[in-house]
Amino acid sequence: MKGKQAERVAGVLLDIHVILDVLLARPPYVEAAVRILALAERGEVRGHVCAASVDTLDYILRKSLGAKTARTHLRTLCRVLRVVAVDAEVIDDALSSEWSDFEDAVAHACAVRAGLDAIVTRNSKDFVSASLPVFSPEEFLAAWEGHR
Repeated sequence: MKGKQAERVAGVLLDIHVILDVLLARPPYVEAAVRILALAERGEVRGHVCAASVDTLDYILRKSLGAKTARTHLRTLCRVLRVVAVDAEVIDDALSSEWSDFEDAVAHACAVRAGLDAIVTRNSKDFVSASLPVFSPEEFLAAWEGHR
């Protein structure tokens, strides 16, 4: 978002939709999402995924790509991104929040509990109550490139 700085962003949580944009090559979103995952793969950004998203990713990928390809993609993803645990405290934080979308509340609670610096999502409107900076993939890349 405008005015936010990505120069100090070391740890970012990637929303499930950003990850799916890469794994399912979803135009027009794939390009920006691939660039962010490449930053994580090179170690320029510490990319993270919420553990609660991994089983959902498996389900969607199996339906779209088949079981073997889904698992291959998930193994690669888990080598590139750090998986943030979902524990009782994360669930309690999400349940105690006023967020209408529980999945987003869990993702936000994961990011906060893990001490991450930002969330990257295509659904910024779902994160209006976030206590962390929230970037679209394009906003994150623009901020990152502008402060290199």
